[in-house]
Amino acid sequence: MTDFSCVITAGGEKGGSEGPDALRASVASVLGQSLRGSEAVVVLAARADAPTRTAARALAESSPGRVRLIHPDPAARTTGALRNAGLDAATGRYVLVLTPGERLHRHACRNLWQAGERSRADLVAGRWRRTVGEGRKEQEPPWQDELYARSRTVARFAEAPHLVVRDALVTGFCLRREAALRHGLRYEEDLAHGEILFGPLAAAAVGRIALVRRLIVTGRAVPDRARDLAALVEAHRRVAATLDAHGLPALREERERAFVRDHLVPLARSFPRLPAARRTRVAATAARVLTASVPRELPPLERVAATLLARGDAEGVLTAAYALSRPATVCAPGVMGEGGRVEWDDHCPVDITEIGHQYREFGEARLMNRLTRCTAEEGRLLLEGRLVLPPHTVPDAPFTATLEFRARGGARAVAFPVDDVRRDGNGITWGARADISRLLRPLGVRDTAWDARLILEAGGIRSVSDLFGPQDLVEEAAVRFAARPRLGRLAGDTWEPYITLKDHLALRLTARRRPARTTRRLVRYATHFRPARKAKLLARALRKRLDRYRSRSFKAATYNTWLTRLPVRRGSVVFESHMGRCYGDSPRTLHEEIRRQGLRLRSTWSYDTSPAGFPADARLVRRWSWRYLWALARAEYWVDNQGFPQNLRKPARTTYLQTWHGSAYKRMGFDETRVRLQNAPQRERLQQAVHRFDHFLVRSEHDVATLARAYRLPEDRLLRTGYPRNDALVAERTRTETEGRLPRPPLAGALGIDDHKKVVLYAPTFRGGPAAGGKRARRRLLLDVREFAERFGDTYTLLVRAHYLEAARLPVCPPGTVIDVSRHHDVSEVLALADVLVTDYSSIMFDFALLDRPVLLYAPDLDTYAAERGSYFDLREKAPGPVAATQEELFAELAELKKSDIRHTSHRAAFAAEFGAYDRGDAARRVVAAVFSRQGASRITDHHDRGAGR
Repeated sequence: MTDFSCVITAGGEKGGSEGPDALRASVASVLGQSLRGSEAVVVLAARADAPTRTAARALAESSPGRVRLIHPDPAARTTGALRNAGLDAATGRYVLVLTPGERLHRHACRNLWQAGERSRADLVAGRWRRTVGEGRKEQEPPWQDELYARSRTVARFAEAPHLVVRDALVTGFCLRREAALRHGLRYEEDLAHGEILFGPLAAAAVGRIALVRRLIVTGRAVPDRARDLAALVEAHRRVAATLDAHGLPALREERERAFVRDHLVPLARSFPRLPAARRTRVAATAARVLTASVPRELPPLERVAATLLARGDAEGVLTAAYALSRPATVCAPGVMGEGGRVEWDDHCPVDITEIGHQYREFGEARLMNRLTRCTAEEGRLLLEGRLVLPPHTVPDAPFTATLEFRARGGARAVAFPVDDVRRDGNGITWGARADISRLLRPLGVRDTAWDARLILEAGGIRSVSDLFGPQDLVEEAAVRFAARPRLGRLAGDTWEPYITLKDHLALRLTARRRPARTTRRLVRYATHFRPARKAKLLARALRKRLDRYRSRSFKAATYNTWLTRLPVRRGSVVFESHMGRCYGDSPRTLHEEIRRQGLRLRSTWSYDTSPAGFPADARLVRRWSWRYLWALARAEYWVDNQGFPQNLRKPARTTYLQTWHGSAYKRMGFDETRVRLQNAPQRERLQQAVHRFDHFLVRSEHDVATLARAYRLPEDRLLRTGYPRNDALVAERTRTETEGRLPRPPLAGALGIDDHKKVVLYAPTFRGGPAAGGKRARRRLLLDVREFAERFGDTYTLLVRAHYLEAARLPVCPPGTVIDVSRHHDVSEVLALADVLVTDYSSIMFDFALLDRPVLLYAPDLDTYAAERGSYFDLREKAPGPVAATQEELFAELAELKKSDIRHTSHRAAFAAEFGAYDRGDAARRVVAAVFSRQGASRITDHHDRGAGR
């Protein structure tokens, strides 16, 4: 008896289309297993074609001990019947079923076998990948991350609900053969997609189930949902019935939602790529088989798509498909329903209020422009379409329109007038005739694709929209026009309209006639024959070498070896805030204090991506540019709040002032578990980077006991001055106590905040790493800002400030209720404006407490966060305000803000006294006196070269 029997069907209703290559790939993956006791059981259908039969026999003959060829009863015609024949023929301790084309990972059988033997489980399941897109790329379903986050054993399938809620057991799992025989587990032979049902039936029948976090199967094919919709729905119904039979209605409801998102929504998304006749057939099938109501808990656009699909509305599903791929585009007029709700349209009363289209005006909203006709007429391109125009966006002015073709990736554009523009209910119907042969003249090289768009204008306001259409709208053979490239017709001779992969109309320059085709063949030959290939390799190697010279590692080596030998330029200061991402925090305050005192210091500021917002009276250099490294090498002072690049040495004659960016609640530096688990060289690099600090600012003895100790800073490097950035907060509190809150700071007017509304600042802490390429990682907020706007929008304005390494995902809310201030340079200005602070574990609470204004802590994962990251004190014990574990608790505190403020006044005062003892409002003056003035700098204003560095 072998350890593993891998059943592979060949020539069945699903496997026959894959052909012999898919069969060979699956069998080869079995033979390549590191667990040698594995066999391939190939079940050959009686109706298999000749190439598949030949391949199956060859595989069995080449590996007679490990590949067995099974000829089932000729009556076994369905895939389920073939798989049952394979189960009957299997002899292994464990049995696993593969569809032709699916491949086992090299250690799949070993990982499954070890997990089964160790846990004594009857079913062992692991990860699998499926092919996506036309490039045959593979990816794992996103829900597998939660299901297989760690290897574990469950006593019952309900303990791992994703096993049956999602189609987790369609592949990538094995059964103990004895358990399969004991429970009589068989595939349903009358069901086309029987694997969807077999997995949940097996999970419900067996006892212990082992989950393996390892990858088991690759190459899983995505089902053809347009072809197999009825079979998929029937399999789903039987799984749902199984859950009902086991008394699990909650799991059934969850599976209903998952089925819509996993099958119906992707089917709707595919509609633009289906021919019109097939769209109609699929919609009719959906109307016949989708009898259950669409779950209400789905996102609005997904619910719209599923609802229209269940009603058999092919045209409506096509519109919904465009909306799903572009949620910010207005694809339906929207009608007002009961209670002020906004519904999709008169025929589909699905609530889409939360999308927020009703808050966008004409010119702000992206409008769907449906192309209804694209043909040739009298040698011109005839285009007709209809643009959605919700009633609330209609301007009180006549409409004019222009059709524009723009070169892809370039700036050239050619415009054509649109003569026929007329209102049509909740939309605008338009038509245009474009003489592209005469007026559209490309160069012929690198501008062979031109995208079309319509520019609609009314009352001086413009709305630009792409022309959306299904893939079969344009008949390429019937719609062609002569082209006249500027390089001559050898570069191309024909314009062809087509629908792009993003479902937009475009033109491409093609070669239809012999001279142009011959020229393109010659060009291709010249760029692909051996000398050209060698030239490309040489150019690639040269680019690689140049990239090396531009790399940070080469720049750092050059800086450390040569630039640090340059003489220091007396009086030069390099400022940096949050790694060049903003002009703010304590470095900004010190820069402005130096200017106020008139010290003769030459200021240089680094910026990360854009110099916008940085001071005009300073020299600006881009971070990691050569000018940046030159400035650092020659600077007499370094000033920053985060840390200059760790791999850059500080010149011996340079003074490094580290202002830091906040007191610590969570563990930092060498106190972090992450750092303690690093190897010795990594910890040494961190220590060397910290040893560059000559001065380190602290604002309380708490900082001395936490930050200074965590970074192993000696006493003589600490400056007990407080944070210069907090001078503005101390001054604001003094002004408020003497003059009152009004007038508000100038930022309120810039943001358009009404004086009668209070301001709540939501500033959550950093929860992950930066995104690739140095971009801000987009994070979903824990606070539901849309619900906040609905409940408190009349009395409060919510300002959202994400961490400087992150960007917030904000829904569209009523104007004036939610404002993103994440990109505002100076957080102190935002704090001075706020009446209330809502945060979790961010150090911003230590600063805001100086204003003596209410602080609400929204920390739903406090215990988990403190356990994983570590903390220096019990937040519930020392919090400056109430700690809410749920959003309802937070909203309740906000609704009774005055009572909550009275209860926590003493806590807030004690918090500010403990964590901000040295913040007295004169930190900038004291730091300048301690670090800069004592060097003998004279009070002369400096005028020097300015400009942005490269």
